[in-house]
Amino acid sequence: MTIFTPNITDTIFSRTIRFIIALVAVGLIITQGSVWANHVDWIQIDGAITPVTAKYITDAVDRAEENGAECLIIQMDTPGGLLQATFEIDKRLLDAKVPVVVYVAPSGGQAASAGTFISYAAHLVAMAPSTNIGAAHPVTMGGQDTSQVMLEKQTNDAVAHIKGLANKRGRNAVWAEAAVRQSVSITDREALDIGVINLIASNLSDLLDQIDGWEVELEDQTVILETQNAEIQRHPMDWRYRILDKISDPNIAYILMMLGFYGILFELRSPGTIFPGVVGAICLILAFFALQVLTINVAGLLLILLAILLWILEVHVPSFGLLTIGGIVSFILGSMMLFKYPEVKVSLGLIITLAVLTALFLVVGLGLALRTRFTKATTGTQGLVGEEGVAVSLLNPEGQVSVHGEVWKAKSSEKIKKGERIIVTAVDGLKMQVRKFEP
Repeated sequence: MTIFTPNITDTIFSRTIRFIIALVAVGLIITQGSVWANHVDWIQIDGAITPVTAKYITDAVDRAEENGAECLIIQMDTPGGLLQATFEIDKRLLDAKVPVVVYVAPSGGQAASAGTFISYAAHLVAMAPSTNIGAAHPVTMGGQDTSQVMLEKQTNDAVAHIKGLANKRGRNAVWAEAAVRQSVSITDREALDIGVINLIASNLSDLLDQIDGWEVELEDQTVILETQNAEIQRHPMDWRYRILDKISDPNIAYILMMLGFYGILFELRSPGTIFPGVVGAICLILAFFALQVLTINVAGLLLILLAILLWILEVHVPSFGLLTIGGIVSFILGSMMLFKYPEVKVSLGLIITLAVLTALFLVVGLGLALRTRFTKATTGTQGLVGEEGVAVSLLNPEGQVSVHGEVWKAKSSEKIKKGERIIVTAVDGLKMQVRKFEP
């Protein structure tokens, strides 16, 4: 009978491997436990509702769904914002697969205008003491007045939208319509009494205690919140959102885009200057970074590019100003049509100012540059080309000549006697190329 004796080295090696595997497994369990632990996600909206805000909230909902949060708390204090951005937020909240709680805070804060719509789209709404909600008329939300017919259309559309949200979430639809049509606004206590909100919470901890055990209906299931003593994972706006929020103002994005065009055109006109090209490229990148959330109209952008092309052609084609005028008209129309949604517009004064400045820059500036290029040089060594002089020695093929009273070394392809008149054909450093003067 053969007796097998295990190798000691193999035994130690196998035990080490098993130990490492066990450590990895424990680490994974701990990691998963920390990721999927009982927690809530928290974000904060403090200011106007913009396309950047819509992206911030959308990303927060996606993250909460992925990391298994009990709920997403949106702490909000807003005076209102853009209608289209608000509707995008509402659409995402209605489709959320995680409970969303809007918390109007701190005390003294408000959920005015766009904030009212977002509150109605959330699964639960809470307000801090001494806050208010309402005043959701479309004029306030759009940030600009419109014609009576268009205003009536927007109002009716907004009423239908908020009534649909009210029916979906079981909130007061009658008051919601009054908030849109009559811009009514109410306090936290009044909102609770008439069924606009679900509860009043003095702080975030109080909110988590009160919503613990609350049943929330999602699209495909009903969940019971377990938020008492839950960890709060805060996700404030990072630097990307803050930069995007600053430059996503339509006027700033528009100026950045035009500065980018100026810089690139200047670099193409004077290759090697570097600085205008670098600045122009940076401005264009920042502009496109902002335009990605402002939703541009391609037709408007093409009209602006067409205007720049017409102004450049004006320098080369004698159109008696017709191309310049056409460029200005195309530029203004393109700028007014640049953004897709009517509430996102560039200031008309800014458009006209930049149209005139751009036309002057391209037509006058490039015209002067081209005229300078094709004008004979009158200074420096190149200014001597074509000038007359006298040979002060025999040129066969080299010698000396006098031009404007200065003696130069010269070379000629033909024999030139001393005292004969010459014409300068080229200057190479300190030596001239000359030929005989022929009257």
